[in-house]
Amino acid sequence: MASPCELLIETPNQLLANRLLQEVVLQTKRIEQKYSRYIVGNLVHQMNNSHGKWVEIDQETHRLLAFGQTCFELSDGMFDLTSGVLRKIWDFTGKGQFPRSEQVNEVLQYIGWQNVQFTQQQIRLPRGFELDFGGIGKEYAVDAAAKLCMQLAPDTSVLVNFGGDIQVTQPRQHETYWQVGIERPHAKDNSAKSALVKIASGGLATSGDTRRFIVHNGVRYSHILSPKTGYPVSGAPRSVTVATDFCIQSGMLATMALLQGTEAEHFLQAQQQKHWCYW
Repeated sequence: MASPCELLIETPNQLLANRLLQEVVLQTKRIEQKYSRYIVGNLVHQMNNSHGKWVEIDQETHRLLAFGQTCFELSDGMFDLTSGVLRKIWDFTGKGQFPRSEQVNEVLQYIGWQNVQFTQQQIRLPRGFELDFGGIGKEYAVDAAAKLCMQLAPDTSVLVNFGGDIQVTQPRQHETYWQVGIERPHAKDNSAKSALVKIASGGLATSGDTRRFIVHNGVRYSHILSPKTGYPVSGAPRSVTVATDFCIQSGMLATMALLQGTEAEHFLQAQQQKHWCYW
């Protein structure tokens, strides 16, 4: 998952805790092996190197694709699983250069979810297109891990945390809430660097550019890229956190909000979900 991952388990039963940990590790590795774009030979690699041919998929993949379709429609095309190809010209590790306009225009021709065809059994990407599940993959893994914990330990409260994407299975028996800190990017003193959120159950996800950005000619650019322009979205909050019933839903809304730029707060207010924005 390219991030620190942890389980917080409310139990004195060490055997149960060990079993949950082992099963979640197996589940998470399975999902990463299947959907990571960095692994040669896996399903995503097969789709991204299919050269316009149909590729067989299973029901799990179809559900993820259908969710991607929903994200695309709800965001008016701003949440696009084919936009990951922009990584070829943008590097937010601190070493990248600002791409030339002709480079951006070259890549834009390979972006457009509306050009992807899929059924419950197959998918076909146009030649040169790629899918990137990075926008929903980690959140999906969090929810899958939480669901597994609920099945194996239905009476135990578990907090799943993959790099700040969180799902809590159920209220705790003794204190009810788990307490989670949300980083405030512009806080000037240690006492105000995080907001404390209490979670009894449900999902929490954060998206932002606190650590991934590029500075060009004195201007700071976010790693949140518009699939329509190929450039970073301007005027967006530095950090957005959303709380909903499921982590994948929270992650979707947090990313969608950032893609709205200056309208991020209005977008989240319209969704009527608990949220925190830091500019």
